[in-house]
Amino acid sequence: MITAMPRIAVAVRDMDRAITTFRDRLGMPVYEFEWLRQALGIRMSLCVPAGGSHIELMSPYDAARAHSGSLIRFLERRGEGLFALMLYAPDPNAEAEALAARGLEVMPIMQDAGGRDIHPKHAHGVLIRIYPSRSDADLEREVEQGVGPVSKRESRAHLTGISRAIVAVRDLDAAVAVYRDGLGIPTHLVPADAASGVRVAVCTPPSGGRIELTSPADDRGRFERSEGLHALVLESDDLDASVKALRIQGIGVQQRAADPPQWELDPAATHGARIYIERRLQRIAGGESSDCT
Repeated sequence: MITAMPRIAVAVRDMDRAITTFRDRLGMPVYEFEWLRQALGIRMSLCVPAGGSHIELMSPYDAARAHSGSLIRFLERRGEGLFALMLYAPDPNAEAEALAARGLEVMPIMQDAGGRDIHPKHAHGVLIRIYPSRSDADLEREVEQGVGPVSKRESRAHLTGISRAIVAVRDLDAAVAVYRDGLGIPTHLVPADAASGVRVAVCTPPSGGRIELTSPADDRGRFERSEGLHALVLESDDLDASVKALRIQGIGVQQRAADPPQWELDPAATHGARIYIERRLQRIAGGESSDCT
């Protein structure tokens, strides 16, 4: 059983530069787990503003290690950007068996892996990694208690964690079958909005942010890239102040929609990650997002 969507990973080439971007320019508290350099051969940091799911920054460190190799291949093929969607389950191996029985392709266990991966071709272009529920509880406890370079606090740009992750798909009904019936995540269709040019379904894990499956209903809703992770949506208690703070830091921000208001950050300034911001508690469907920590 899937219990949470704790974080979304962003693959970056230069971790120090990425930390500067998310900590100093986006104003987020960021915590780097330096021991992972030796444990997994990667560098990994968490952006931990309150609410929703975390943003995980990942970069290669030791090219000879499996995790680092997968990041290198991704960066060579696609460049920096949204890399993987992390889920929790009580027993990832048992979950992997159940998912395989439902027709999903679960990849062989990677060297040093703490969880199981679902092949992107069976998840509409998304690499899904399933880890033991609360597997990083000790690390997050350090963050909560301020043991290390940051403590958990509000972003200086008033931004929350990930309210929802948008997944672009070609066939919404097929995607719903994967995420609802295959992964077992509660999912509902959003009433059609003829003006938007897209069809939407929202997956609601028990904790963390939500997954929004979006497919084109006509040419207006067509995505410029293939299926997969498309964007992260963050929220703000003061949207105008957030836009102003980001612009002061040199982050390009453009308005995507006026009613309700939504703004898009320049992906070139956020290491290829497409990020939208909107007012806190704004919802396309009912329900509150809960903090995965």
